[in-house]
Amino acid sequence: MSQLTTVDAAFLNAETGTTQAHIAGLGIVDATACPGGRLTVPLVAGLVRDRAHLAARPLRRRLVQVPFGLDHPYWEDDPDFDPVRHIFEIGLPAPGTDRQLADVVAMLHEQPLDRSRPLWEMFLIQGLAGGLTAVYVKVHHAAVDGVLAAETLAALLDLSPEPRELPADESEPARAPGTAEMVGAGLLRTALHPVRTAVSVARTAPYLDEIPGVSAIPGIGMMSSFVQGALRRPEVPRGPRMTAPPTPFNQPIGRRRAVACGELPLDAIKEIRRGLGGSVNDVIMALCATALRQWLDKRGDLPDRPLVAAVPVSLRRGAAARTRAGNHISMMAAPLATHIPDPAERYLTVRRAMDTAKRRFTGSSGSWVQELSGLVPAPIAGAATRLALQAAPTMSLRPINLIISNVPGPQFPLYLCGARVLAYYPISVITDVTGGLNITVFSYDGRVNVGIVACRTLVPDPSEIVDHLVDALDELRDLSRE
Repeated sequence: MSQLTTVDAAFLNAETGTTQAHIAGLGIVDATACPGGRLTVPLVAGLVRDRAHLAARPLRRRLVQVPFGLDHPYWEDDPDFDPVRHIFEIGLPAPGTDRQLADVVAMLHEQPLDRSRPLWEMFLIQGLAGGLTAVYVKVHHAAVDGVLAAETLAALLDLSPEPRELPADESEPARAPGTAEMVGAGLLRTALHPVRTAVSVARTAPYLDEIPGVSAIPGIGMMSSFVQGALRRPEVPRGPRMTAPPTPFNQPIGRRRAVACGELPLDAIKEIRRGLGGSVNDVIMALCATALRQWLDKRGDLPDRPLVAAVPVSLRRGAAARTRAGNHISMMAAPLATHIPDPAERYLTVRRAMDTAKRRFTGSSGSWVQELSGLVPAPIAGAATRLALQAAPTMSLRPINLIISNVPGPQFPLYLCGARVLAYYPISVITDVTGGLNITVFSYDGRVNVGIVACRTLVPDPSEIVDHLVDALDELRDLSRE
């Protein structure tokens, strides 16, 4: 029996007519090694059918709602599960360009998932230039976080064109509790909610200044330090007061999406790290700072203070935690030095800001996302979440400008049904609160694959940002060689 956590449920509750809370990836594969030289729906469906038990919840399990919305939903195995119902094939018209592919993926990313069955879909996109095939797969964030999504993907992939031996499926079908049990548990949870809320507030109070947006309130930093001392908690480094400035992509988002993908050589990023110091993630954040500075400056919209970026962080620790059910994520916020014209000073400022954010995150519990997501009782959480998301733009609430995520991946080739995966581009979520632009990167087989998703109304052509990332890489590489 598995129930959604408060964070899982928050992703369900956040969905509106303009916001979809699924995460996705776009793989580019060379299908010439597949039977008949083509990746087909029956071939992939057979693979999923054989391996679904290796990643049971995301692939086989569906939602079961609690009557009257008294509690968060449960997961159970879908008795009618058939991978064919989740896998589709479409073709690009000639010549099958990258722009055509991006437009199709953006259209697919706009569509919600069917909540009556397991929350994932896969599209085989044929007709790419060069005879390649694209595989777009999306899964709801309520079912997986970034780490669990990677584990699910790993269940479907092999280290060589030859499939590996698989362990037998010895699991019992998961079933949700009966109606009476669910209602009883929901009523008890509702009755105890004030106690849990008090505990969550007590746990969060010492680290209020870690929450994006809250840190900008005057006196919050001093209050957090006072509470840390009063509770004898380890003191964490004080961060700067961060207020996210207005930008063209921090306005109410629409339903339409725009997608862009690109690649950067990992060796070049490591060369910059060696020359200028810091980590690979510091380099990526600095590249994003430069690219966003160029994009904003080109439009005459460059703020005179830094953007504020939120960086997702996994809370999974140890081997056992890697497969634990539920989202185990948090977020740290850091100023992005887009206002600094000198590239050397900009890099140093980004590196220092990330170092402070990391030390603060390490010194705190890092659990404010989980704690805050449970403050509202389940029966009204959905309405409250959607109301907050809709009200934020009208109230000019802007805790952050955008999300930037860096996901390390394997530095060796992987195979899907014998087809080599040449690249894998992550495509994430945008909301009114987190901004109409999201940049996610995934390192794979010597490359850093960049996936950008944006509100099409606010950022019609995010491929410009990819171009600016390439320019930023050249600038930093030249700087590191001086």
